[in-house]
Amino acid sequence: MAEDKKTIITISREFGSGGRLIGQRLAERLGVPYYDKQLLDRIAEESGFSVEMMEDAEMKAKNSFLYSLASAMGTREMGPENLSLNERFFLAQFDTIRKIADEGSCVIVGRCADYILSCYPEASHIFIYAEEADKIRRAVEEYGVPEEDVRKLMRDTDKARANYYSYHTGRKWGEHQNYSLSIDSGFVEIEDIVDLIIRYNEVRLYRPDYKKGL
Repeated sequence: MAEDKKTIITISREFGSGGRLIGQRLAERLGVPYYDKQLLDRIAEESGFSVEMMEDAEMKAKNSFLYSLASAMGTREMGPENLSLNERFFLAQFDTIRKIADEGSCVIVGRCADYILSCYPEASHIFIYAEEADKIRRAVEEYGVPEEDVRKLMRDTDKARANYYSYHTGRKWGEHQNYSLSIDSGFVEIEDIVDLIIRYNEVRLYRPDYKKGL
């Protein structure tokens, strides 16, 4: 890997898989900026949209029909002023994520970053998943989610992520060909997963002529 090559890593994850913690530890180990909730703060700062409005739009995606209907509103005429709020949120997210990647090395969690940066040859895209029992255990023990609520929260969160991703990218969330590397976090400790990702990024062939997706 060329020493002057940027290190850009996107993390997509199922709820309860530990993807956020993996992203945080990865950024710390690499000494690069980390973006998760911070990404929404920056989008809000640069676009004028509130963080609460964007978070609400993402969670509403758990009902794919209503989300698609809301996203279709206002698109009968061409022009950014006629786009729905959902579409304007996504365009602001798209612009901010690309700006962050252009600035330098980073780790970005969620927000369709794998799709948005799919044409960046220096970017590695990771998907973290786990078996249901492992995700439930982590959500209860590490996230503090009440045991009686965890299955519904897990189902609703992942459904919203899948629908949001599908609507804006035309791809299936979690499908292997969208990612560089997929890891079942139920069988590997967090620090070992971080080691695996770092090692993968070190040996991954750098192909500046390769454009995947966009």
